[in-house]
Amino acid sequence: MTTVSEYSPDSRGAGPESNSVKAPTKAALASWIGSAVEYYDFFVYGTAAALIFPKIFFSAANPQAGAIASFATFGVAYIARPFGAVALGHIGDKFGRKKVLTFTLLLMGFSTFIIGCLPTYDQAGILAPILLVTARLLQGISAAGEQAGANSMTLEHAPPNRRAFFTSFTLGGTQAGLILATFVFIPISKLPEADLLSWAWRIPFFLSVVVVAVGYWVRRTLPETPVFLEEAKKHETAKLPFVTLVKDYWPEVLRIIFAALISVVSTIFSVFTLSYAVNTMHIDRATMLTVLVLANLVALAAIPAWAIVADRIGRKPIFILGAVGCAVLIWPYIWAISQGNVPLIFALGILLSGIVYSASNGIWPALYGEMFDTRVRLSGMAIGTQIGFALGGFAPTISAALLSDGPAGWIPVAAFTSVTAIVAALSAATARETYKTPMSELGRK
Repeated sequence: MTTVSEYSPDSRGAGPESNSVKAPTKAALASWIGSAVEYYDFFVYGTAAALIFPKIFFSAANPQAGAIASFATFGVAYIARPFGAVALGHIGDKFGRKKVLTFTLLLMGFSTFIIGCLPTYDQAGILAPILLVTARLLQGISAAGEQAGANSMTLEHAPPNRRAFFTSFTLGGTQAGLILATFVFIPISKLPEADLLSWAWRIPFFLSVVVVAVGYWVRRTLPETPVFLEEAKKHETAKLPFVTLVKDYWPEVLRIIFAALISVVSTIFSVFTLSYAVNTMHIDRATMLTVLVLANLVALAAIPAWAIVADRIGRKPIFILGAVGCAVLIWPYIWAISQGNVPLIFALGILLSGIVYSASNGIWPALYGEMFDTRVRLSGMAIGTQIGFALGGFAPTISAALLSDGPAGWIPVAAFTSVTAIVAALSAATARETYKTPMSELGRK
């Protein structure tokens, strides 16, 4: 049973909203739904970049060049994300988390809907990919503030002994968005090629209007966090959060940048291996999309489960276990694809992405957020993760270039993925363990 003392304000304040079970739960659910909406839009693009965009937004004369260019447009969003992180981090740390979460939701919905309206290469020539890149940049700016804002909001509402569990809802929402995006593409992928490439591919992008409306309705009544309100009341918010961050927290930002390289596993799994399986190994599109859906359904349960363990034994061992496990499992998974072994693809895909990757993915919101105090938490998480995620965003492009002909052509891709996962594990190993640290002492120098 939860005691009153578990929700008592610490020295940095906690208003009456935090003294009940309702506020943390509402914040977690709002973060889950908002992230699902945001990342439905974001991952719809990733699926289309793997299966459709090489054929309709780039010249068909060179399919491999078209695939590399399409993956590059997927990665372009990650160029915008560090810049968006600085701007949105400033707003969130200076004026409140809720303002950032409303803005990112609406911007993502707008840019995704616009992609569904774009002309193709055959209709507009070079203008088509230019417009595509512009819309993708807007998606990147939106995503830059979404996870950091949602994580900060949930962390600052959460009970002291359950911060990993409550913040894991943000990543659960991300997985739900990926499931929804992939699920929408499964029936569409079964249509005749001519219909798929002419009009059907636009449907998932137009549907973003519906999911954004749902997310906005949920988030509009979410209260600001008690610790931020207390700082604002006392005029203790940082005048220039970015300057404070660079001056006092640069080691933590660097640590997050390298730890965030674990995101390479996600984009390799959800984008590169999808393209490799369908376009190179000629495995059925619907089969590979089903692997993604099942893996992420498992992740919906695995993420909070790992977070519960992290609240009991610490953040670092769970993150490191997930990263090292991914470094190992990526090899047999890509090998199974190269062999066309569908049962093994399903088994290893679920184990790799659904269970093992979820260990790192589910607890990084708590691990990263607890490195900072309230004044710079959103900025620190946003900037650190978005720079680290940039390599994850370009990982499919890098991997497409590394992929060579022959039965062993996939080995450089597996090696690249393993190295980034090991770097992430080593970076997390240098962090302080904070699962027993009170909110008032987080990030204190």
